[in-house]
Amino acid sequence: MSNRFSDIWRWCNRYFSLTLLAVAAAVVFVVFLNDNSVMRTYELEREIERLQLEIADHRDTLVHYQQLNTRLETDARTMEQIVREQYHMQRAGEDVYLTD
Repeated sequence: MSNRFSDIWRWCNRYFSLTLLAVAAAVVFVVFLNDNSVMRTYELEREIERLQLEIADHRDTLVHYQQLNTRLETDARTMEQIVREQYHMQRAGEDVYLTD
């Protein structure tokens, strides 16, 4: 057993130096353990991409409602259509049938 431990110790002394271990520890720290690690940066980049897609989606919705608002201000037919469809309003003497 002592001979085997001695062989392992000699092999480690030959191939590992204190500088190599310090560099390896620094690399492990930078890549995995600190707040600005490569893995954390990757996660944050994925989150940024997801949020940018969400912003684009909401921007499209905003443009749609801005155009609808402009049409409501300028076109009486559009106003009547929306009031009839969404609020189920009717003219006097008119029957409205709702279907689902």
